[in-house]
Amino acid sequence: MKTRQQPIVICGPSGSGKSTLLRRLLAEHKDLFAFSVSHTTRQPRKGELDGREYHFVSPEKMLKMIEQNEFIEHTNFSGNYYGTSKRAVMEALQKRRNLILEVDIEGVKALSSIKELKPILIFIKPPSKQLLLERLSSRGTETRENLTRRIERAEEELKIAESGCLKFDLVLVNDDLDATYRGLKHFLALS
Repeated sequence: MKTRQQPIVICGPSGSGKSTLLRRLLAEHKDLFAFSVSHTTRQPRKGELDGREYHFVSPEKMLKMIEQNEFIEHTNFSGNYYGTSKRAVMEALQKRRNLILEVDIEGVKALSSIKELKPILIFIKPPSKQLLLERLSSRGTETRENLTRRIERAEEELKIAESGCLKFDLVLVNDDLDATYRGLKHFLALS
């Protein structure tokens, strides 16, 4: 795989498996990719480390960063802010590797509107609403109210992805992690 100038943007509902696929890809091909770590105001989940999964910041700091126009894209979901900082993207690009971003559907809209970026857009779909609910429930990190919000958000994201208003370069249904990973690697010319 040659180094691309465009960022590779991976999107999908919470519980679709996009983070699992990304971790696997980055572990297997760490010399080819630079991952832009997003900022969030949510609390870390068990096993998450500041600077690895996210830059965990206070709501006050995040709002100040938003006010100072430090993000390429940002969103509020379930009372928490998430965003891709310009600085994180620049740091990743300086490594002269393929830049990978993991964002939600709002992030895809924002990144797609920056004509100079010309991002490669990949959408990861869950095989069904029921399996998505099972995946989210099995985490043990979500309240019933939060699960409901995540399912509602997933349905919105799936509608947008399927509407064709955003032109995804690849859509993968993650019903088998190994097969989905092989499909992702094939698309990225890694297999």
